[in-house]
Order: sequence, then structure tokens, then C-alpha cells
Amino acid sequence: MAVSSQGTVATTGSRMKEDVVSEWIKIPTADGGTISAYLALPAQTPAAALVLVPEVFNVNDHIRAVADSYAADGFLVLAPDLYWRQEPETYLPYDDEGLRRARLLWAALDVEQFAIDVGDIVAALRARSDCTGKVGILGFCIGGTIAYLASAKHSIDAAVSYYGIRIHEHLDLADQLRCQILFHFAESDAHIPLETVKPITERAAVSKQMTIQIYEGAGHGFNRKGYSQYHEASARLARERTLAHLGRLTS
Repeated sequence: MAVSSQGTVATTGSRMKEDVVSEWIKIPTADGGTISAYLALPAQTPAAALVLVPEVFNVNDHIRAVADSYAADGFLVLAPDLYWRQEPETYLPYDDEGLRRARLLWAALDVEQFAIDVGDIVAALRARSDCTGKVGILGFCIGGTIAYLASAKHSIDAAVSYYGIRIHEHLDLADQLRCQILFHFAESDAHIPLETVKPITERAAVSKQMTIQIYEGAGHGFNRKGYSQYHEASARLARERTLAHLGRLTS
């Protein structure tokens, strides 16, 4: 393995897709650990960075494609291994066995600890010569929850949470948010019913840091193309709003 000039460790050869170069790297943590992460680089650098926190299936093909898409939009995107403390480099498919394993790993995941780990990830990104120093965070499902928690713990420049699970249980952190955060929720989400979104909306009404968007006719995972709950109109609108929100990283 060769250490890059930015202090991270490259673990595989890079690949190129539509002007996006990607590779797997290693991020050292303050407690002596090492996080594997998928890094997608835009055509032009230095660029603002984006931590992409995956859903429970971890950094699988879909999440890597999402990383590539945001890199194509000009961001330096890093998707960290969600389960690096449990079963490192376990990236799960969308099938029955993948779901079974995802549920087990999720049940054992220390979400608060991973939100702390995000601080090491952000620091590693800011230290890179190809990063402008601006870093945002974007997460899906449990990753959306981690994006919220991390935004209350670390100096992050912008945050986006797609259908974050159990956000309503952590509203005590709302006053500690260090950046503007955009929440995307689905009207017909079986995992996040509207009665649990209501207290988040009420808290956002008196917060300068929180913005809530609810998508009519959409369900959980509406952003994942190919999924039964994929809702094209909502996915497209949410992405437009996300890119506008992340404009804070480039202004």
C-alpha cells in the first residue's frame, strides 16, 4: 500500500468513469483504527468535499454510484465503511441475505461512535491538497441520522439527511447544530411515520439551522433507483434541493 500526499492510504487501483476517478483509501482514526472508504474525485480540484454516509447496506454498488454522481457534480466525495468496527468491508446486496445481514449489523452498530468517527473523516478530507477545506455531509436512512448527529458534534459546513431514522429521538441536539441541515422525508414512509416527523418539523420552525422537505406520494428509500419505493419525481426534486443546499460549500 502507498501513502498518498494527503496522508491517506490508497488500497486499490483507481478507476475512471465519466471524468470521475475513484479508489478505495484508508482513513486513520484517533483511537488507532482504520476506516476503509470509497473516494470519488471530480474532474477539477481542489474541490469541496462531501462525506457520504450509506444506508444499512453499506458502501455497495448503489452508494458508490451515488458517490460518483456527486463527484460528477464537482464534489470530492468519500463514502466510509459503516461497519468498520464490526465486519470491515462488508458491502451488502439488495437481496434477502443482504437484508438479513444488514439488520444484524445495524442492530449492533454504535451510531453515536460512528458520528464521533466522522470527525476523523472530516479532518482527513480537510488535510488533502485537493480539498478546498469546505466539507459537507450527506446520509441516507441510518446515514441520514449520522449526518444529523455529526453536524452537532463537528465543524461541518453543510448537511443533508435523507429519511434519517429516529431523528425525533435526538432533538435535544438541535441547539448544538453547527451548520445548516436539510432533511428529506417521505409522506408514506413505513419506517418514519409522519407523527414522528411532526416534532422535527415543529423544532425546525424555531431553528435557524433546520429545513424540512416532505415528499408527497413517496416512501422510504424513494431516492434509490431500481427499488420498489423509488419515486422518480421526488428523487429528482430532492437532488435539486440537495445540490442547491450544498452550494454553501462552493460559495
